[in-house]
Amino acid sequence: MNTFLILVLVGLMVMVVVSLVRGIIAFMQSTRDDLNRPDSTGPSEMQLKQNKYMFARIMYQGLAVLLVALVLFASK
Repeated sequence: MNTFLILVLVGLMVMVVVSLVRGIIAFMQSTRDDLNRPDSTGPSEMQLKQNKYMFARIMYQGLAVLLVALVLFASK
């Protein structure tokens, strides 16, 4: 059981890194687009995408923390 939980934890950690990198890429693109964009109201498409990736990162991190707690509880 612990082996399965560890594998799931590694998968969650990979997803954290992937969503972090994709969020940073979206941030860099939104910054470049915002410099060339005329003044307008509301967030741009890239800013919304950046927000989505960063929220996913937080969700994966929370799941990873809960899984670590579960592994620690199961190992006692």
